[in-house]
Amino acid sequence: MSDTKFNLPEDRIPKNWYNIAADLPEPLAPVLHPGTGQPIGPDDLAPLFPMACIMQEVSAERDIEIPDPVREVYRLWRPAPMYRARRLEAALDTPAKIYYKYEGVSPAGSHKPNTAVAQAFYNKEEGVKRLSTETGAGQWGSSLAFAGGLFGLEVNVFMVKVSYEQKPYRRALMETYGARCVASPSTETDSGKAVLAENPDSTGSLGIAISEAVEVAAKNDDTKYSLGSVLNHVLLHQTVIGQEAMEQMEMAGDDPDIIIGCAGGGSNFAGLAFPFIGAGLRGGKQRRYIAVEPAACPTLTRGSFAYDFGDTQHLTPLVKMHTLGSTFVPSGIHAGGLRYHGMSPLVSHLVATGVVEAKAVHQLGCFEAGVTFARNEGIVPAPESTHAIKAAIDEALVCKEAGESKTILFNLSGHGHFDMQAYTDYFAGGLKDEEYDHAALDAAIAGLPEVAAE
Repeated sequence: MSDTKFNLPEDRIPKNWYNIAADLPEPLAPVLHPGTGQPIGPDDLAPLFPMACIMQEVSAERDIEIPDPVREVYRLWRPAPMYRARRLEAALDTPAKIYYKYEGVSPAGSHKPNTAVAQAFYNKEEGVKRLSTETGAGQWGSSLAFAGGLFGLEVNVFMVKVSYEQKPYRRALMETYGARCVASPSTETDSGKAVLAENPDSTGSLGIAISEAVEVAAKNDDTKYSLGSVLNHVLLHQTVIGQEAMEQMEMAGDDPDIIIGCAGGGSNFAGLAFPFIGAGLRGGKQRRYIAVEPAACPTLTRGSFAYDFGDTQHLTPLVKMHTLGSTFVPSGIHAGGLRYHGMSPLVSHLVATGVVEAKAVHQLGCFEAGVTFARNEGIVPAPESTHAIKAAIDEALVCKEAGESKTILFNLSGHGHFDMQAYTDYFAGGLKDEEYDHAALDAAIAGLPEVAAE
């Protein structure tokens, strides 16, 4: 066996998803109804989600069985490989050992199908005909398009307009899988029309696109809403990543000291980190966990830990999370999948309790790290994943300065094959380190809903 690439046999695909809610010392704050402000029950979510996903959302059971039809689809690409980045280590001249779990081997090219396949399966089981969703960079939209096609579901995707224009090939990929993709804000929903009436040149945001997708699901009995990050059941489905990585680290005869993932809504960071964090919460090894976000959309490092809506038009339930305010619209950085005003309540809770560190990094440094990685390891990363690479390189250089060896593991959550315009812009000097509008952010946070439960 190579000491650079670590593969698991097919029969080692996890049989259960891991639910970190079972191991939290303190439970999450309740989810509140947007109208009454009172804690919601499963029936309140039934217009949007299939009941199986709703029950996973509120479950405190540690292990939740993965249905056989879902595991059968997982066999197309799982178990995903883990690599030791020996060439990168040599280029950095660091004593640190750097490993990465590579999720770019999925059909859609990212970690997102881990939950897309599960959600499509559960919706099909409940007799749903159509799915409505949003996407930033297109990783989630293309993954749900792929999964919907497998289970015979129509998929409608509202893609954030700036990414719709930046990444035409992701749109083409969605259409190849059979989905319909529309730029958001659009004229197809009341939510989109309201945004365009106020700002006809709006570049869009994930919060706006969520409003449009939720509205379509709420108004059509044969349609459910599907979300690619943030919610508990979505993060649950991603934990196949970390479970496989734990076995692969054992194969490598190593054990990570630092675990890193990029963070927009929290699903790919959680997918890798949660199984390790859970082991630590149950008395196992204590590690550092770093969630890396863009400095242009600093939800964890600049946002408030408070109740907020998940969308711009306030159609979603209220959840307690790190948030920049639901009306905040980030600048048009190429890491479109990280341009979300909120963060997973589970990740937010772990940051607030000191289990997870948060780090914000700028766009140019991320692309520099991505190019360094590509030139040494051969994989061109998606702009989102370059945030994790940047943090991993930073930690490896700290080890070099200190003359100590630590083991670093990060999640390479997607390839950049459809993001080459971003690299073209970078090499041409057309990118800059985007700053957020401080006044707009302050106004958005000042407008957070007042919640008696806090």
